[in-house]
Amino acid sequence: MNILLREAVRYFCTFAHFSYCNTMNIPESLDLSRLPKHIAIIMDGNGRWAKERGEDRVYGHYEGVVSVRSIVDACGKVGIGYLTLYAFSAENWNRPKAEVDALMELLVNTIRKEVDELKKNNVKLHVIGDFESLPESCKKELNEAREITSSNTGLNLILALSYSSRGEITAATRRIAAKVAKGELSPEDITDAVVEKHLYTSDYPDPELMIRTSGEYRISNFLLYQLAYSELYFSDVHWPDFREPNLYDALINYQQRERRFGKTSEQIQMTKPTEVKGDDE
Repeated sequence: MNILLREAVRYFCTFAHFSYCNTMNIPESLDLSRLPKHIAIIMDGNGRWAKERGEDRVYGHYEGVVSVRSIVDACGKVGIGYLTLYAFSAENWNRPKAEVDALMELLVNTIRKEVDELKKNNVKLHVIGDFESLPESCKKELNEAREITSSNTGLNLILALSYSSRGEITAATRRIAAKVAKGELSPEDITDAVVEKHLYTSDYPDPELMIRTSGEYRISNFLLYQLAYSELYFSDVHWPDFREPNLYDALINYQQRERRFGKTSEQIQMTKPTEVKGDDE
């Protein structure tokens, strides 16, 4: 199948899929009053999905964009407040140059094409990570998209780009140490709240649910500090096949768990936990 024909088919399927998504019934077993405020997702398996079909790895990344649309659409539909997608890690710069270049081009084109839909659907775009390491074309599109969606009040879509959690914690430690050296902060004043204030995610609640696709059971340098009390859900489905029903499965599984935060089941039954950042108040 030539490239133009394949892309035409892909976009037709995308349109058809989202017509389906927008009319799909939310499962009755999903309690919309007990949803996590913040979901974080490691979108894994694009390359393996493509290889299984005899395609180049880059084709898997293109198809992964369709899943991004589906999950963003579903989160907006059920009322999720924050969605963080691990789109490109700091370690991903070590991949073959052709794949990295294709990913950056895909990022630029996707943001350019999707920004109007984000605006229309009341989605506000954010970016965390080493922003300055991104190509100028990416920074330009991302800055414009953030500006265009800045007044939106619905789903907060957070893209983790050139992101390293160890790097984030190291950078936060440097900033805190600099304040101590200047006398602006004493070591005794360094609390969890102070550390959190210096992280990329200072404006967002911690994720209550972290999802990783494609059958891998690792966190891979993703939100190491913020995931301290997150429920972890691992799916065998490759990211390009992970769609709205798969998200609902993860949410239903989440609702079947008891979140104790170090307490006993009896204590949780008597009191609702509010002390952990990001929990319902």
